[in-house]
Order: sequence, then structure tokens, then C-alpha cells
Amino acid sequence: MARILIVDDERAIRRALREILEFEGFEVDEAEHGKEGVEKATNKLYDVIFCDIKMPQMDGMEVLDALNKANVDSPIIMISGHGNIDTAVQAIKNGAFDFIEKPLDLNRILVTLRNAKDRTVLVEETKQLKTTVKRFKGSSIIGETEGIQRIKEMIEKVAPSDARVLVTGGNGTGKELVARSLHDNSNRSKMPFIEVNCAAIPSELIESELFGHEKGAFTSAVKDKKGKFELASGGTLFLDEIGDMSASAQAKVLRALQENVIQRVGGERDIKVDCRVVAATNKDLRKEIEEGRFREDLYHRLAVILIHVPSLNDRKEDIPLLAEHFLTIVCADHGVPRKSFTDDALLALQQTDWTGNIRELRNIVERLVILSGAIINGQDVRMFANPGK
Repeated sequence: MARILIVDDERAIRRALREILEFEGFEVDEAEHGKEGVEKATNKLYDVIFCDIKMPQMDGMEVLDALNKANVDSPIIMISGHGNIDTAVQAIKNGAFDFIEKPLDLNRILVTLRNAKDRTVLVEETKQLKTTVKRFKGSSIIGETEGIQRIKEMIEKVAPSDARVLVTGGNGTGKELVARSLHDNSNRSKMPFIEVNCAAIPSELIESELFGHEKGAFTSAVKDKKGKFELASGGTLFLDEIGDMSASAQAKVLRALQENVIQRVGGERDIKVDCRVVAATNKDLRKEIEEGRFREDLYHRLAVILIHVPSLNDRKEDIPLLAEHFLTIVCADHGVPRKSFTDDALLALQQTDWTGNIRELRNIVERLVILSGAIINGQDVRMFANPGK
């Protein structure tokens, strides 16, 4: 349920706007002057803020400026009965999402609200996309071996459903690519793909990261924060290295999967979420269950569909394709003319022991691009590929 803040000194306007918004299913808070509005908007998360321009103590333009300085991301819609074109233009220049004149028109309000919510989704998607592009530039599931073909066929069948998927495989095998491909080929592809690396987040912070927190929940919780489950609502949540998740977080994730409901840390309000969960691990979760480190009921919730990604040593026939793929990307990244591999260079790469899997192969291709000439031969590979092995 979207949360909206109305900042207006006229009680009648607040009441009328509240009735409209609550009828449409929104959760509404009010502030009767600018200072109260700034305080509420900096301490709580709002999907949209309506703010009057003419108010005592602190007018709407000052509120807009204060919220911009506080890095409040909520779209701010300015409203005024004394507006003119100059005022509207200035408000938009100062960062307002839109400007609506009084008396308020119901259709205009609802259209503007819809656009503001769409903008919020696009901003979050853009943030995630920029992060993803940096890591997955040119990424796709490359390979023609039987194991990779099975994965592609499985993705084609499973992606259109909302079935949860557990992806297994060693570090650097490409589990993230499988999760991304499931999302991109699903009905949720236009919504966010949110990734959480459960191994990289300290156990005391993982619950806040997943479920968000309320202001004051702990020492550094200076304002409300949405968790990854909320941010992924409508899209896909990728829980990477889930085998490293703490026991308390496992219990809360289980509830979220069972009921599609979460509670922020320090909060009591149930929040509905709707995200498809794809999890990945490099651990043997069956063994983790036997040793009491992973919940069996959570495993069965996650492992509706199992996809295992083979190691690079088990698919060495794909190395020429992968090496050429990475060569194109790396040369472009470094701004150099595309280099080429000789046949004996590709053979030498196939004869290498790939303990770091595809991630290691990409790193070595980059090293060869930097250290070798225009044509990369077998001697270059033997000299530069694995100098420490």
C-alpha cells in the first residue's frame, strides 16, 4: 500500500484530499504546516508528497528546498490556489514532480499520482540497471555443451511462471546470469531485479537489508528504510549465497515466502510484498541441513525448481566461445582494437585448470589483452594465464 503525505495549512483541503486518496486505497498522513511536513518526510518513507505553496512558518518552496537538501527521493507535487505559470515553472526547476492548481481536480490528481508512482519505479530500476550493467556488461549464457543447453531449456520453461528457483554451483560459474535470465524472460521483466549477497552483509544487518527498518530501531536508524523485499515487489528478488544467511533471518524469510508479508525491523505493521524469489548457493544445503545450519522447511520453499550450473572444468568445450566473447568486451572496455586468439592459444586455455571458473577466465582474458600483442598465442597464455599456479 502506497503511503502519501499531505502538507497543507487548510484543514478542509487536507480532509478532502485524504478522502479521495483513502478511497483509492492509499495510506495517508497529514502535516498542517511546512516544518511539520519536513520533519515527517525526513523521518518516514512516502511514495508521494503533496505540498501547498502558501503556508505560514515555512512556505512550500522552502519545504521543497529542505527536502531536496535532505535527499528525500519521494516525488513532490506542489498545490496552490494562488499559482501562476511562473510559480509552476520555478517549482519544477527546484525539483517538484508536478504542480496542481486549486480547486483540485480528481482526475488530474489520480493521473499525476500514477505518473509519480511510475517515476519512482523507474528511478529504482535505473539505479539497479546501472549497477547491473557495470557487472554484467555483455552478459548472457554463453555455451553449447549439453549442460548449458539443459539450463537454457529449463529457463525457457520456468521463467514465465512465478515458481521459486534454487541455483547451485561453484563460485564464478555464472549463477547470477541464470537468475538474471529467469527475470528477463519472465512476466516481471519490466519491474526491478534486486540482488542481495547474503554472504557480504554482516549477520546483524541482514534483516534490516532484507526487510527494512523503522526510525529508531537501532542506533544508526535515523529514518525509515525500505528493505529489498519491498523494493523488489512486483519484480524478482535474487538471494545470492543464501547458505550463509543467519538463522534468525532464515526464519523471517520463511514467513515472507509463506505469507507474502514482512515486518520492518523495529516495526509492528505487516507489509504485503509480491516478489519472485530466486536463490543461489555454492554450498550443499542438504549437508547444511544435516548439520543444523540451514532450515529444511526454508530449503523446500526455495527449491521448487533446481538448476545446477556446471563448473568450467566440466564444460571446457565452451571455452573458445567464452574466451572470444570476453575478448570482444575487454578490448572495447580498454579502448583498444580487437585482438585475436590463435588456435594454440584457445587450446592452451582449454588445458588450464579453472578453479575460479568463468570469473577467472574473464580476468585472464583481460590480463592477456593488457600484456600481449595484437595476436594472443599459446606462449602468451602459458606465460600470463596462471603465473602463480
